[in-house]
Amino acid sequence: MENESVPARRRGIYLLPNLFTTAGLFAGFYAIVAAMGGRFVTAAVAVFAAMVMDGLDGRVARLTNTQSDFGKEYDSLADMVSFGLAPALVMYQWGFQGLADFNWLWAKLGWIAAFFYTGCAALRLARFNTRAAVVDKRFFQGLPSPSAAAVVAGAVWLGAAKGIEGGTLAIPAFVLTVLAALLMVSSFSYYSFKDLNLTGRVRFTVVLLVLLIFVAVALDPPLVLFLVFLLYMGSGPVMSLVRWRRRGATPRDDSV
Repeated sequence: MENESVPARRRGIYLLPNLFTTAGLFAGFYAIVAAMGGRFVTAAVAVFAAMVMDGLDGRVARLTNTQSDFGKEYDSLADMVSFGLAPALVMYQWGFQGLADFNWLWAKLGWIAAFFYTGCAALRLARFNTRAAVVDKRFFQGLPSPSAAAVVAGAVWLGAAKGIEGGTLAIPAFVLTVLAALLMVSSFSYYSFKDLNLTGRVRFTVVLLVLLIFVAVALDPPLVLFLVFLLYMGSGPVMSLVRWRRRGATPRDDSV
């Protein structure tokens, strides 16, 4: 009997996409360190930097055909740090510590809210990983964890940039963080933008719109970015309400 040739197992991991993932992980960790030092603007910007790296690693992997199971698992673990743990701790350091000024119960609710956000982010990522092959790629089920992190970190960035002490907005920050956490594990659908063709031709007005967006962000980055992601956070419930009303308005055929 002739010996059948067995293909050798390929060892090692792809470097390029995992470099972006590592950069995102570093940014998330640095956000925690900066918040512990009271540098809240730097901490919030680091969370947004992690978002950019998270968006690049997947695209780089697809463009260079370097997708791997290791890369998916590494990306998910990095997301847990950058979009689950970092935003919660940054918000806690900036806003929730001021809840202790009310009474001991509010002080406990501060760190409980931070943990609740982190736990919901973990559940959101676990559900995404287990359902990635069966869901419609055009929509996310629940608020994506990077967008939730952008809302929480954006609120900190906006408040710190305007010179607002987090303790004065402790209760609104508490409500915003809990709401973002709940929306992550909700069943609301959010548009994923994954069907956008970035390599195809577009109208001139689209390029002009992109230019106007860059100008708006440049005028007041914390305000504009916070409002953009806040609107995106609200788009899920609004879209679900619109679909529910349309279904309710559809006349039923009672003919036999």
